[in-house]
Amino acid sequence: MVVKSKRMKYCPECTSALELRRIDGVERKVCVSPGCGFVHWDNPVPVVAALIEYKGKIVLARNAQWPDGMFSLVTGYLERNESPEDAVVREVKEELGLDGTVQEFIGCYSFIEKNQIILAHWLVATGELTTGNEITEVKLLSREELKLWQFGRLSLTSTIVKQWLEKTTPIKALQPTSPLTRRGV
Repeated sequence: MVVKSKRMKYCPECTSALELRRIDGVERKVCVSPGCGFVHWDNPVPVVAALIEYKGKIVLARNAQWPDGMFSLVTGYLERNESPEDAVVREVKEELGLDGTVQEFIGCYSFIEKNQIILAHWLVATGELTTGNEITEVKLLSREELKLWQFGRLSLTSTIVKQWLEKTTPIKALQPTSPLTRRGV
């Protein structure tokens, strides 16, 4: 499936129109101004996802814009100068008011329909769980309940959860390990 950005119509550098041209074998939006040279590469946007363990249960969240009964992991955009680990902890704090410690990287997933790369992490959270404007409802599920949860059309969430369940044992999943440390590069 080829996903094209429909939003980008004008060059962000010189404000001239963009037109489709073939570059590196792919149709890309290119500035029509002869001296500009801007190319909209339309690369995937990095997004973090948090599989949150809170008081021995897994937190699923319902976004305010979603229909009743639709729950997923907490997600958010990776910001400039932020590591994925810092981003996932920040998102959990912003969305649920919880302090989190990353336990393990679950995996990297392509969300082609939204042109996103999902960086999923398991974290253990503490504090008082609160919801705000974006998250209106949460479910706290045991490991066994999570195994049976039907994510419906959220197949990527289902994949992430299934892989986490396969990677962790019930004992490991309930016992926090030492947090990941970021090493200077």
